[in-house]
Amino acid sequence: MTDADGPAPKATTSSPVVLVVAWLWVAIPFLYGLYELGVKSSKLFE
Repeated sequence: MTDADGPAPKATTSSPVVLVVAWLWVAIPFLYGLYELGVKSSKLFE
């Protein structure tokens, strides 16, 4: 890439609130899935 290509695009910054909501949007179902996995797999070892 050369200087003739124009200015580099600016990096966008996200609001901390958006980041927290995005992490929760992913983390809550993931943790629930791990919980269900633990409950169902514990039945295998009874």
